[in-house]
Amino acid sequence: MAPIVHGFDWPDRLVIGTVGQPGERTFYIQARAGKQLVSVSMEKQQSAALAERIEEILDELMAEDGNPFSVPALTPEGLVDNDPLEQPVEDQFRAGALGLGWDPTTAQLVIEAFPIIEVDAEELEVIDLEEIEPEEVLVIRIPVGTARAFAKRTREVVGAGRPLCPLCSLPMDDDDHICELPEGFR
Repeated sequence: MAPIVHGFDWPDRLVIGTVGQPGERTFYIQARAGKQLVSVSMEKQQSAALAERIEEILDELMAEDGNPFSVPALTPEGLVDNDPLEQPVEDQFRAGALGLGWDPTTAQLVIEAFPIIEVDAEELEVIDLEEIEPEEVLVIRIPVGTARAFAKRTREVVGAGRPLCPLCSLPMDDDDHICELPEGFR
């Protein structure tokens, strides 16, 4: 059976946002086009890695001779989006894998999110994991300016969590923080 594709070409809005308090936040990638709204939950680390890789791709494209795709070095002013996630935030699925690509024919970045696929241990011996098709997938195509703004906001959202301890570099909760220093540290 072919997967359900939640496709967004030039979405009206694309953001990473969170629900919950620092230390207990759930991260979402949320896309909207007209009345179509899709939210997919993901890990904080996935969000950070996605933003980092988007920036790398944009910087590589910008460095090409003559910057043929007009990739902006900074976030275009009119594309800054600091608003919260749109309500209701209904998790379509939890992202297990993310894909990121470049389509030179449309000068767009393509973000794909695939759900976590659960397989019983017994099934692992008899199936080829590469042949398992997900039930649904999120595919978002965005121009370079939107991609720059998306990456900037994502870095800000990821960085807005709990402060890091200057000694052990672990997140500090509001409670009394006790450092877990590495062995041999004096």
